Amino acid sequence: MRAHDGQSRLGESDLGAALGERATLVQFSTAFCQPCRATRRTLADVAAMVDGVVHVEIDAEERLALVRRFGIVRTPTVLVLDAGGRIVTRAAGAPRKADVIAALGRAV
Repeated sequence: MRAHDGQSRLGESDLGAALGERATLVQFSTAFCQPCRATRRTLADVAAMVDGVVHVEIDAEERLALVRRFGIVRTPTVLVLDAGGRIVTRAAGAPRKADVIAALGRAV
């Protein structure tokens, strides 16, 4: 997972879901993406382990404007948001659980 400039934000209206109190794990997926399934499990596990963290999955095919806005070029892509919705970290491909936990450390 790589650090992000922190200038970009996502809000509840962008996500169609509430932000986490401490952080939000945003996953861009597509229907036939095999690594997206593993990523969904990883992010859900981490969100369940850490209070105030939520996992939001976005169907990239249905949300093309958001995909273009954030330069999503492959699925899965994961954005880690702080409590204010600022992008702290992003990663393309299926992340390891340890990497997600480390990225959350930078967000909270």
